[in-house]
Amino acid sequence: MVLCDDLGYGDLECYGHPHIKTPHLNRMAEEGVRFTNFYSAAPVCSPSRVGLLTGRSPNRAGVYDFIPGGRDVYMRSSEVTIPQLLKQVGYATCMSGKWHCNGKFNSPQQPQPDSAGFDHWFGTQNNASPSHENPQNFVRNGEPVGPLEGYSCQIVVDEAVNWLKDQQAEAPEQPFFMYVAFHEPHEPVASPKKLVEQYSEAAQNEDEAQYFANVANVDVAVGRLMTALKDLDVDSNTLVVFTADNGPETLNRYRRASRSYGRATPLRGMKLWTTDAGFRVAGIMRWPDRIKEDQIVHHPVSSLDFFPTFCQLAGTTPPANLMLDGTNFLPALKNEAPDRPKPLLWIYYNALNERRVAMRDGEWKVLAKLNISKYTNVTTENEAEVKAAELSDFQIFRITNDVDESNDLSASMPEKLDELSKRLKANYHDLLNDSHIWDAKKP
Repeated sequence: MVLCDDLGYGDLECYGHPHIKTPHLNRMAEEGVRFTNFYSAAPVCSPSRVGLLTGRSPNRAGVYDFIPGGRDVYMRSSEVTIPQLLKQVGYATCMSGKWHCNGKFNSPQQPQPDSAGFDHWFGTQNNASPSHENPQNFVRNGEPVGPLEGYSCQIVVDEAVNWLKDQQAEAPEQPFFMYVAFHEPHEPVASPKKLVEQYSEAAQNEDEAQYFANVANVDVAVGRLMTALKDLDVDSNTLVVFTADNGPETLNRYRRASRSYGRATPLRGMKLWTTDAGFRVAGIMRWPDRIKEDQIVHHPVSSLDFFPTFCQLAGTTPPANLMLDGTNFLPALKNEAPDRPKPLLWIYYNALNERRVAMRDGEWKVLAKLNISKYTNVTTENEAEVKAAELSDFQIFRITNDVDESNDLSASMPEKLDELSKRLKANYHDLLNDSHIWDAKKP
């Protein structure tokens, strides 16, 4: 599982970027499946990662927005994760890269990656610091490693590959799960000089060249990872997934976002939006033994689907009472629509656009407003207000032929509006009533 941070839907060559070259990811798509309707669990980092690992809307886990360092918000130990269930059937598990599922990283006060089921973990709470170049804030299995030389995505791949080499040497028949979570191309962006120089003519300025090179460096790291799988002779029977946690950052939205030149073309919005640009992301899968080459699949698939799908593939069963929001995506690998009993739903209380609730249901996308203040968390202090909030101003789009959500059909199709708004309301209240509420009085 390879996850990028803030990679825009249109940032890869195989997704139409006019300048950035991504030959390794192009090859991965040619040798497998490229999804055009792949969705993350949230339009921002922390909840997106929690949703990916649990198969549940992050609201159920109480992770509603990005988690600042030191904050008393975290993925609780009661959540069931992919690596936990895979370990039960004999998998070795490794996490390398960005964690961002808690506020107090590497602290006994909150669950850490090992609590989530990772035998080996190497990572940071949030960004690589002071930047992607020569980071100083990595921790390995609870021990800070100090200053490192190189660029974050290459360091993260080095750790994953070294772990896999040791695992294969010790137990070559043991299946494995690796979660490789790059920091790139999130700010603060820093890229190898040679790559930056390659983009100096195509870019508007040095900062944009840095961004282009950052994505290209991710491609180099993916290429090194794929080569390692082949060298270890585990290439054919390993499912490799490449995706992102959310859409691209807005240029200069905050002080350190001066190199945020990601693009979501042809989608509307950016990261932190509930239009598709916030959470429709690149999705590429390769598995030579099971996936036919050179497929482009338009059926919607979500990172919420990883949990139930991986459990089925590994022969393990989630707890019977566990409320999941994802479904088995295996049919999509044959270009068949997965059976999705419930629509994909996002409630993001701190969205930058007006409508903070979104639903993808087949060929339809629905957006709705909430008549409450914006919030980064739901606690006992604002619980009553949040639960009393009303949905209003519904918009509906036939997203399959209106990818930029520019043609609201709510006025011209009142019956479809009524049908979809009722479906959204029902699923909204189901999720709202099962969302974790934090105790505001706890420190």
